[in-house]
Amino acid sequence: MTSLGVWFFGLLFLGVPIAFVLGIAATMYLTTVGALPLSAIPQRFFAGLDQFVLMSIPFFILSGALMNEAKLTGKLVQFANHLVGRWRGGLAQVNVLTSMFFGGITGAATADVAAIGPILIPAMEKQGYSREFATAVTVAG
Repeated sequence: MTSLGVWFFGLLFLGVPIAFVLGIAATMYLTTVGALPLSAIPQRFFAGLDQFVLMSIPFFILSGALMNEAKLTGKLVQFANHLVGRWRGGLAQVNVLTSMFFGGITGAATADVAAIGPILIPAMEKQGYSREFATAVTVAG
């Protein structure tokens, strides 16, 4: 086993949280092997994060939260409920249809789940759906 594995499993065995285990084990490996100067590590981290897709996710979540505060998501749910809410399994269909509308507006699944989930998952639980099913429908939608 390499020194990385020894550090990783040793720290896990000691009960160190996994986020710290990953950082400490990688740093200790790079220190002992010496393949990369330690001053280049932060540059590599930021270069890996400096991608449009990764940078856009928090902004899509912010847009979902703003739309939620502006009551736009509630209006989307009401509209979808008028379309398909009267049929059997209507609230699950409303969830999927609302996700479709919201995804068309924001273009991001993470913003959809962040904005629609807190509204529809508790509503589906009140209607008798299990929490697991409500979460699965929201994520799938």
